[in-house]
Amino acid sequence: MMMIKRFLMFLPLICVLGGCAAVGIEPDAPPPEPVATPSASGGGNGGLIDKWFGGNSTREGGSGGIAVNSFLWRASLDTMSFMPLKHSDPFGGVINYDWYTPPESPGERLKVTIYILDRQLRADGLRISVFRQTRTGSIWRSATIDPKTTRELENAILKRAREMRIASGIIK
Repeated sequence: MMMIKRFLMFLPLICVLGGCAAVGIEPDAPPPEPVATPSASGGGNGGLIDKWFGGNSTREGGSGGIAVNSFLWRASLDTMSFMPLKHSDPFGGVINYDWYTPPESPGERLKVTIYILDRQLRADGLRISVFRQTRTGSIWRSATIDPKTTRELENAILKRAREMRIASGIIK
């Protein structure tokens, strides 16, 4: 009787271990090597950046790889390059910058989020949120932002996007 109890106690363990054996299972074949194709834009090397930002694309949006206007996207990254980039989503059109403390005012820090809302180069295709904090002792507290600051950032990005579009030779 004792022998049967021991056998029944180890039976589930034996079944589990027996089920783990890879009998007749072969690993998947490796994926085929990609074939080098020229870039759709005709310029660049056809890499991921060239696909996303369009190289020498002739469309008004500047690229077929992202869902937002590539001129606004690149101008936003270029204009805000002094701030640390936290996260960017070229398909959703969101760029998040981390807290930045200007060297001239160490008791203040800014954080910016840019939303690119359209494939067209238009003023209403860009929205910017600016957050500001001031330090009191060792605690950071939210502070008000002048709406003029947000407007100036939007204008700087739009101006840079227009310059990029003109420089690319794409004018509608």
